[in-house]
Amino acid sequence: MILLQFFRNGLLPLCISLIVSGVIAQQSPNIVFIYADDLGYGELGSYGQQKIKTPNLDQLAAAGIRFTQHYAGAPVCAPSRCMLLTGKHSGHSAIRGNFELGGFADSTERGQMPLPAVTFTVAHLLKQAGYATAIIGKWGLGMHNNSGNPNNHGFDVAYGYLDQKQAHNYYPTHLWDNGKKDNLDNPEIRVHLPIDSTTATDTAFAYYQQKIYAPDKLTEKAVGFIEQHAQEPFFLYLPYTLPHLSLQIPDSLRKLYEGVFEEHPYYGQKGYAPQRYPLSAYAAMITYLDAQVGKILGLLADRKLDSNTLVIFSSDNGATFDVGGANTPFFKSNGPLRGTKGQLLEGGIRVPMIARWPGHIPSATVSNHISVQYDWMATFAALTKQSIPATDGISILPTLLGNSAEQGQHAYLYFEFPETGGQLAVRMGKWKGIKKDIRKNPSQPWMLFDLDKDPAEQHNIAGRFPQIIREMEAIAKKEHQHPLLKEWELFPEHATSH
Repeated sequence: MILLQFFRNGLLPLCISLIVSGVIAQQSPNIVFIYADDLGYGELGSYGQQKIKTPNLDQLAAAGIRFTQHYAGAPVCAPSRCMLLTGKHSGHSAIRGNFELGGFADSTERGQMPLPAVTFTVAHLLKQAGYATAIIGKWGLGMHNNSGNPNNHGFDVAYGYLDQKQAHNYYPTHLWDNGKKDNLDNPEIRVHLPIDSTTATDTAFAYYQQKIYAPDKLTEKAVGFIEQHAQEPFFLYLPYTLPHLSLQIPDSLRKLYEGVFEEHPYYGQKGYAPQRYPLSAYAAMITYLDAQVGKILGLLADRKLDSNTLVIFSSDNGATFDVGGANTPFFKSNGPLRGTKGQLLEGGIRVPMIARWPGHIPSATVSNHISVQYDWMATFAALTKQSIPATDGISILPTLLGNSAEQGQHAYLYFEFPETGGQLAVRMGKWKGIKKDIRKNPSQPWMLFDLDKDPAEQHNIAGRFPQIIREMEAIAKKEHQHPLLKEWELFPEHATSH
């Protein structure tokens, strides 16, 4: 009778449409991908951190799955972000390094090498599946006025930092809101300006802490996006700038750790902003990041979106090297792994990865599956039942859903990085091969490590396994394609052909 009444009133098609839309929405989980910046493998409690408190992320791991062998696509910001979004490894990726344009001053802001206009991203993939899409945070793949404009790469909403150099400052004069400046009540400061240690005063340190803390604005915008799109599938890519240097955080947050560590002022002698309490500031920045995750999770719970939202947390590369007042050895930021950001050693590219989807991802799960961030394109395609052009990734959806027997495996993971001397790496099962300083010496020998026995990469056993080395050399020649920029070319023309 009810359907007959709808039919007589001409409302039956609308009714069916609403039912179908509801089913589609129910079958298409929201996706919140929270991406830390320079967060090391060992900087969360669930990954062994002892000095820094991360209760919300630890609870996220307890409620979902924690990966122990997940990799960023590259050991620095821009290429990792490109590979995450495009499903391409560094031998095929359009962006392979932090190729900087312009300078640090507002007047010279030009960003990094832009993503080509024809690039297909995970945002395009999800948008064509009916998702509302947003990037809120650090983009690093071009500016609003060139081919790298995030609004042209599948994102309905783009808010935050476009230029990575601007993101060195947590108190910028502006963020970008869909190509327009959102002016903040902060004066322009020279964030890399050191101070004289012999005359440093509280006023000198206070110069680097202004009124509006940019991460607060990112969370505010993220909350607004979720609220606005709570009734439809949404994809929120939330790449916070934390805990990337500079060491800047409001005093009220830093005081959570003040007095806990024996520490000495940092005066800016190795770049980035000076900080009177560098250890406390660094720890507080990670705890603050954790608190933002807690706010997002709390909102999802309040809006009863938990059961239909896949929340993912990871980092763009390992913890930073010895600059800017950060003391990552003190915190054991990369856990048991050797190397840092900028290196293809495990500490530079193996990163934390946690995922939660109640009722779908088994809780308190730990996976040793070897995976990489360029797997996410294939994973989201499987999740939304879409076909995609060929990528370098393999869907990890079976592992996420507890069906490890159905999980495809990579024959190998391939990494190349044109900066810091030029580096290559191949992960093939338990084997990890690395070549360094390729620009200076293209015939540089491979190092080889058995990660099952030697996860810290301390014992080079290349001499004992020449066949493995030959296989890795062949993989490098097969997977490397000429890059967009000659500055990113690792191999002389005569050394390899494609």
